[in-house]
Amino acid sequence: MRFKGLDLNLLVALDALMTKRSVTAAARSVNLSQPAMSSALARLRIYFGDDLFTMQGRKFIPTPRAKALAPAVRDVLLHIQFSIISCDMFNPAMSERRFRIIVSDFVTLVFFEKIVERVVREAPAVAFELMFPDDEPNELLGRGEVDFLILPEQFLSNAHPQARLFDETLVCVGCPTNKRLPQQLSLEKYLSMGHVAAKFGRALKPSIEDWFLLEHGLKRRIEVVAPGFSLIPPLLLGTERIATIPLRLARHFAKTIPLRIVELPLPLPVFTMAVQWPAHHNRDQASIWMQEILLQEAGRMTAPTKAAGRPRPGGFDNAFHQT
Repeated sequence: MRFKGLDLNLLVALDALMTKRSVTAAARSVNLSQPAMSSALARLRIYFGDDLFTMQGRKFIPTPRAKALAPAVRDVLLHIQFSIISCDMFNPAMSERRFRIIVSDFVTLVFFEKIVERVVREAPAVAFELMFPDDEPNELLGRGEVDFLILPEQFLSNAHPQARLFDETLVCVGCPTNKRLPQQLSLEKYLSMGHVAAKFGRALKPSIEDWFLLEHGLKRRIEVVAPGFSLIPPLLLGTERIATIPLRLARHFAKTIPLRIVELPLPLPVFTMAVQWPAHHNRDQASIWMQEILLQEAGRMTAPTKAAGRPRPGGFDNAFHQT
């Protein structure tokens, strides 16, 4: 089928080439033979009067013209997918939809496991692919390669819809035998002690506490970097290092790992975890269903509050409780 002289099937080929950056992989992704994809690329080059892709060593590099075309082509295809192809009513009990979600290990442990438990009851064939925060999560969302981002709202763009999930606060944690970690921690001591911190992606992007500390013009001494929050508590045991992690996560680990949990000596604000989805998914019944589940389960979470208290048995100096 041609529109203004363009075979619309070629748009599918162009999108696959932009995504896979390989003629062979692109052909496989849209069920074409490698010669057929090569032919499609040749026709695209003739129509647009541009090479579109060049080889640099073994890399398949898009030209500026291809990069300029890519967002519009992906937008058209997503519009067709969610406005025409997926317009039938969604039946959770019968669906085999797979949701791809960028989410940290922190949120997985304290929140998303509740989503998995609920979905397996209501939609047993629905599947999830959870991905750690990437260097460019907003680009993946814009290209429709992921269904949701669940991140602190400071890290989300304004390009797509989003909704607040729950508020969280930060605390300082360390090993119960850490004699350098008092119950009342001063800012000077906090900054001078060795820290274990989580950083994400190949670019080692900072986590939320680093973002807040930079906002306050403060710098701590990071001695160990971990690729996620869940590795931090074991790395503190038997050391004099400390870490700054979300309160709900500290409570989660304190059930099985001895931790001293103390209040931070600086007024880092409560932060909000939010969910974001591609704008085109506003017409996707499956996405709308999942949005509702996320918001409903988030609404059942009680806000973390802080109050003075006695150390708990077993070596936990936990001065916090949950209402």
